[in-house]
Amino acid sequence: MQIKFRALSLSHKTAPVQIREIIALSDQEIQRTLLKLKDFFSLNDVLILSTCNRTEVYYSHDLDLSTEIIKLIGLEKGLPDVVNYLEYFQIYNTDRAAIAHLFRVSMGLEAQVVGDIQISNQVKRAYQASADLEMAGPFLHRLMHTVFFTNKRIVQETGFREGAASLSYAAIELIESLTSNTYQPRILLIGVGEIGEDVAKNMVYLPNAKVKVTNRTLSKAEEIAAPLGFEVIPFENCFEAMEEADVIVCSIMKNEPFITKELIKSFDIPSYKLLVDLSVPRSIETSVEDVPGVILYNVDNIRSKTSKALEKRLAAVPLVESIIEESIEEFYNWKKEMMVSPTINKLKQTLEQIRLEELSRYLKNADEKEYAVIDKITKSMMQKILKVPVVQLRAACQRDQAEEMIEFISDLFDLDRENTKK
Repeated sequence: MQIKFRALSLSHKTAPVQIREIIALSDQEIQRTLLKLKDFFSLNDVLILSTCNRTEVYYSHDLDLSTEIIKLIGLEKGLPDVVNYLEYFQIYNTDRAAIAHLFRVSMGLEAQVVGDIQISNQVKRAYQASADLEMAGPFLHRLMHTVFFTNKRIVQETGFREGAASLSYAAIELIESLTSNTYQPRILLIGVGEIGEDVAKNMVYLPNAKVKVTNRTLSKAEEIAAPLGFEVIPFENCFEAMEEADVIVCSIMKNEPFITKELIKSFDIPSYKLLVDLSVPRSIETSVEDVPGVILYNVDNIRSKTSKALEKRLAAVPLVESIIEESIEEFYNWKKEMMVSPTINKLKQTLEQIRLEELSRYLKNADEKEYAVIDKITKSMMQKILKVPVVQLRAACQRDQAEEMIEFISDLFDLDRENTKK
């Protein structure tokens, strides 16, 4: 029976940030959800991807478990009304659709900023989380390695990864455009997790800016800031640094807002203060915009201006899609082979059992030399007999008729009976 691969996706295309931040899963929540899926549904091929732009679950099962999985996510997040969020999830219930979606997401075709390079590492971490819990079987292992190989091809064969067009760089372009009339704009970066680190590295595109970096773990801030020549501020001093800054970029994980309207109201703002919230859940209260001079952008309303890098990426999309299609076909060929492998193995075992029984029956008195000759002859005969059904099975795979051929050969050679006979 073919493995039925499925997926459910809540993303920036189906849900606003206020919904995505409610559903978003931390690393610990992903681990607990994976274990629940294993315990409740005996799932062995599962991948959970949760970023600021999407929360997705990929799994293999005969039944559509999307509603049950969403309820489990609600249980993990403490959301008794999680069924009210069902409309924000897109369900992929066919093999081809789920696999194609995983490829498109992994390559950055579904990213807010097309070709976002961060998604590749996020997918790798999601795969590692499943592998660590032994929730990636041969099917998922092969699928993910095909995804990673495809990503390498796209890097080597297209211009899709050239230039900096990630969400982080989109934030830099935004800051550059809004501070163009400010001499040496003062920028404070709060949080140097994955996105914060990428923002810091992209700050080199703002050579006139005075950048300060702060993080709960001081050593991490120093590790990121030192090679870039940025000043590090102890986290306990970040409120004073916020008041001085023209631009505050916040990228921290917190369940409640870190920057509030009341805090911003207490600052003396002579001209403007630009706040960029790259956190999911959001770390800046949306009401801060009520304070005169304050401008707020979050992950949903950041848009990069058209750039040469982005234009090159968009131009490369057709070639990227062509490479993806080739990879999917290659994976499907393997998948079809995997489908008939158990039948081929059962046929080999059945014929080998018959061969050994007949050798035992007729060569009881044969010497070692005679036995070796006849053993070799019968093995050769068995291989020739096997050749035709094996070729027919593989050909049936290519015609998408493997199930019918498996049933025919199983009946012809009585494989199920032979397999169970002890």
